[in-house]
Amino acid sequence: MTAVSLPDLAAELLAEARAAHSGRASRTVRGHRDHRLRHTLIALRGGSELSDHESPGEATLQVLSGRVRLTGADGEWAGTTGALIDIPPVRHGLIADEDSTVLLTVALS
Repeated sequence: MTAVSLPDLAAELLAEARAAHSGRASRTVRGHRDHRLRHTLIALRGGSELSDHESPGEATLQVLSGRVRLTGADGEWAGTTGALIDIPPVRHGLIADEDSTVLLTVALS
């Protein structure tokens, strides 16, 4: 069994995101061939975004800190600290309205 301190890693990645030209940083914390779920911690500086991309399959986004918007052709879904958002199976993007950290969980096939 392994354990990861999400608050510590989130603080580290948020510092990286603030310094990065792209305004973002991420790290996969679990998700190799022995697991059915992949967890990726993503930090975004306020005003930065992940441009539109295809859905990874069945996935959720948990907002660990900050305020984000998941965007798609069908609309927008806002999330603040503590929110758990089902990612729709369509092309979508992610915008950080303020410095934010999110945990992306993807079911691997």
